[in-house]
Amino acid sequence: MHGQVAFSWTSAINANCILVANDSAAGDEMQMTTLKLAAPQGVKVVVKSVSDSIDQINSGVTDKYKLFIVVKSVHDAYQLIKGCPRIEALNVGGTKKTDSTDQVTSSVFLNSQDKEKLQELSSKGVDIFSQMVPNDKKNDFMKKF
Repeated sequence: MHGQVAFSWTSAINANCILVANDSAAGDEMQMTTLKLAAPQGVKVVVKSVSDSIDQINSGVTDKYKLFIVVKSVHDAYQLIKGCPRIEALNVGGTKKTDSTDQVTSSVFLNSQDKEKLQELSSKGVDIFSQMVPNDKKNDFMKKF
């Protein structure tokens, strides 16, 4: 999570809590500390595994917060959304270019498995797009594949 992303999006959606849903981050004290330092002042940061995040969201314990949920990968997002049907939108941020990925926007590179997962979510009504910061235009890249 980049500071610019944390600050711009938490302000834009008036979030008071950032939930980082990622298995490796949840088990890494150094990473958790770094993520907490990247957050705007006054915004709570919670780092949980994807499974624990699903449980927390579905139990209602997070209902008192205006959440900004951050995941590390399309796989994490897929698991989270499959487990939390009330999540209706996914903003795909910057993903890394590798030998097995195709460029779908200037900052989003997806492999075939990622594309399949996103297509499945999209077919179930999840709004999938890419928008790096709130002032950018929303890019509905799903029409490309």
